[in-house]
Amino acid sequence: MFQHVFAEMNNMLDEIVKHYPSANGPQKQALIQNWNMLKNMSEGIIEEWLHFEEKMAIFRESAISPPVFPSTEAPELQLDEFVRGQGYYKLLMFRPAIAQFELAAAIYPDSLLIRLYIAMSYLHLGDTSRAFEGLKSLLPLADDKRLKAMIYNALGCVQALNGCTDKAEEYFALAIHSDPTLPDPLINLEVCHKKGGELQYGSQLISLL
Repeated sequence: MFQHVFAEMNNMLDEIVKHYPSANGPQKQALIQNWNMLKNMSEGIIEEWLHFEEKMAIFRESAISPPVFPSTEAPELQLDEFVRGQGYYKLLMFRPAIAQFELAAAIYPDSLLIRLYIAMSYLHLGDTSRAFEGLKSLLPLADDKRLKAMIYNALGCVQALNGCTDKAEEYFALAIHSDPTLPDPLINLEVCHKKGGELQYGSQLISLL
């Protein structure tokens, strides 16, 4: 839903960065206007998304399925830094998301949820080394089958992105075994078999809350 919007915004920002140093006169003014427009759009989107997250949180409180990280056992969910990080994450702004999650992790260093969001953000950025390191450290601590399945699936995606298809399929199989209801590893196994398609990871992250 947001990919196209942010692709256009990133393209416009790239043009500003490219041409601004050598621009002058009317061209420079036009670039400044585009910058201000992007800034206002970004701030507006984030504000609206945070309002949306508040409504989602109210609904989740009444959901039938028990969360893996209930708010009574995960006080980090109430942190402003975590809420902002989650908002950035869902807007596909992974670098500022990591910055906010790191601030939250400084307050709750043992939070599996914060560490999972950080690892998944690195995976989305293509930093497979940091993603793999973070995910592997979480695996022995994950007792919930849904959480473990998501970690296995993400580890499989890391291996697939690194060209290790056989190892990736092992992780996807472990994810399916841990939680057969999780759709992502089934899709990713098909991607590996066909040697084409888009890997799925993190789409079920919100279901943990």
